[in-house]
Amino acid sequence: MGILEKIGEIEREISRTQKNKATEYHLGLLKAKLAKYRAQLLEPSKSAGAKGEGFDVMKSGDARVALIGFPSVGKSTFLSLMTATASEAASYEFTTLTCIPGVIEYNGANIQLLDLPGIIEGASQGKGRGRQVIAVARTADVVIMMLDATKGDVQRKLLEKELESVGIRLNRSKPNIYFKPKKGGGLSYNSMVPLTMCSEKLVQLILHEYKIFNAEVLFREDSTPDDFIDVIVGNRVYMPCLYVYNKVDQISIEEVDRLAHEPHSVVISCGMKLNLDYLLERLWEYLALICLYTKKRGGTHTHTHTHTHTHTHPRILRMRHVIVLFPAIG
Repeated sequence: MGILEKIGEIEREISRTQKNKATEYHLGLLKAKLAKYRAQLLEPSKSAGAKGEGFDVMKSGDARVALIGFPSVGKSTFLSLMTATASEAASYEFTTLTCIPGVIEYNGANIQLLDLPGIIEGASQGKGRGRQVIAVARTADVVIMMLDATKGDVQRKLLEKELESVGIRLNRSKPNIYFKPKKGGGLSYNSMVPLTMCSEKLVQLILHEYKIFNAEVLFREDSTPDDFIDVIVGNRVYMPCLYVYNKVDQISIEEVDRLAHEPHSVVISCGMKLNLDYLLERLWEYLALICLYTKKRGGTHTHTHTHTHTHTHPRILRMRHVIVLFPAIG
C-alpha cells in the first residue's frame, strides 16, 4: 500500500470515528500517523533534481504576498489592477513551471505578489512540482486567498484544508508548548493550566508513534492533540491570511454585508474596481511593516510610520529613499 492510500485510509477512519472520551486516544494516534505520512509525502526524494529546479522565484522587495485561489475567481484581473506586471506572464503548469511575480507599490514599499494557483492542484499529495510550489508559499509573509463571492464558503474550506495538510497554519499563533527530546530519563510531563483536550497518556502515545521515549513537555495553554503534533513535527508555518471575496457586484447586499463581517475578510469587485484601496490598507496592516524616516540636518524630529497586527511581529522597513537610519554626524 502506497503512502497516498494510507493517508486516504486514515482520513476515512478519522471521519467515521465518533469523537468522545472513549475514542480520544485512538483519534490522537490516527492524527499522529496522518501527520507522519504527509511529512514523508512532501519530503524531496533522493532521486529528485536540485532543490527548486525549474521554479526559481527570487524573493525581492520589502515583503512577499502569496496569492492563491481556484481558476476564474479573478486572480489575473487582480494582478493586472494591482501590479505593473501583465497577468499572462505569470503562467503555471506542473510540467513547466515558471513565475514572473508582480510588484505592488504602496506607502513607498515594494510588495512582491506571487500567484500560486498550483498549490491547490494536488500539491499536498506531492504531485508534479507541488513540493517547490509549497516551498515558495511557506516563505510568504501574508497569504491572500482569492474567493468567488457567488460560491459561498465552499472554496474557502477546500483551500484551508489543502494548506492545512501541507503545514501552513492561517491566522493562528504557534502553540505555547515547550518540547525538548532527551537522551534518557523518560517523559517529564507538566502543565501550567488545566488541560481539557490532552492528557499525559495521550501525549505519551503520540510521542511513541514518533519513536520518542524521553522528552520534556510543558503545556503553557490548553492545547489540542493537533497542536502538540505540530510542535513535535516542528516545520509548521504560521502566517496571517486575508480572505478576499471577489465579484460582490453579483450577489445581494445582505450577502455582501455577511461576508464583509467575517473575520479577516475583505469584499471587492475587480470588474467594477470596488474596495481595492481598502484591501491595500488591510494588507499593509497584516504585513506589519514599520517605516522609519530620518530627520534632515538641522531638523527637529524623526517621523515613524507604524502598523502592527496581532498575528505577526513588526519588521523594520528601510525606505528606498532613506537608507541610513540615523543622521550623519559632523
